[in-house]
Amino acid sequence: MSEPAKRKRTLRAWRGDASGGKFEEYTVEVDQGMVVLDLVHRAQRDAEGAGDMACRWNCKAGKCGSCSMEINGKPKLACMTRLGDYAPDEVIQVQPLKTFPIIRDLTTDVSWNYEQNKKIAPFTPPPRPEGDYRMKQKDVDRIQEFRKCIECFLCQDTCHVLRDHDKKAPATQPAGKPPQGFIGPRFMIRVAQLDMHPLDTVDRIPKLKEEWGSGYCNITKCCTEVCPEHINITDNGIIPMKERVVDRFYDPITMLLSKLGGGSKRTVQK
Repeated sequence: MSEPAKRKRTLRAWRGDASGGKFEEYTVEVDQGMVVLDLVHRAQRDAEGAGDMACRWNCKAGKCGSCSMEINGKPKLACMTRLGDYAPDEVIQVQPLKTFPIIRDLTTDVSWNYEQNKKIAPFTPPPRPEGDYRMKQKDVDRIQEFRKCIECFLCQDTCHVLRDHDKKAPATQPAGKPPQGFIGPRFMIRVAQLDMHPLDTVDRIPKLKEEWGSGYCNITKCCTEVCPEHINITDNGIIPMKERVVDRFYDPITMLLSKLGGGSKRTVQK
């Protein structure tokens, strides 16, 4: 009795570097239950000319964010995208994240994101009182959602401000000028995580408006749609932060209270 024919899929992968490149197609044998990252690895192992294809990955469990790429035009984690989600005869096309500079093949330079994180003052609690700090459970729950971020940067990749308009916040902001760019949704929720913490003492709202470009976001919710951790980035993080900027700088009553000493009690960020 003859063995059943092996199933095969076509992988179309972008090959090249910052100077240019093109898509190459590989026919790869597949097994049931494989994910796109498996397909890439199988091509590296078996397909002619694919052995040196660059692809970043680590945990293969959807928790490190390393294997971010664009799969059939959508930003996804390759290790969490099943081949069974596509039609049997559908070509699987993989390419690097569009928003960031290409290093080679499927890998991009995402170091700009880490530079943005350095701008944000870390958690700064008040001097420790006798005993322990105390927080209400609802305050813990509110910020816990943002801590699930695995920094896959899919939200940064799909953000049209960064992706289509290339409005990335520069390393330094010229004094007295409007924001020159946007830090992106990942760092809007980083600010939200800190600003919503009842023990944090740093005031980051002025920088959010004047340097980090919160006004560029027009809340299309595309970042929320691609988040593999299902963080409600827009509704729970970005919108509250934009509201705090509006309250502080554009609401006349809040502005008056602030001038009279009844506004924010947080310290000014250095």
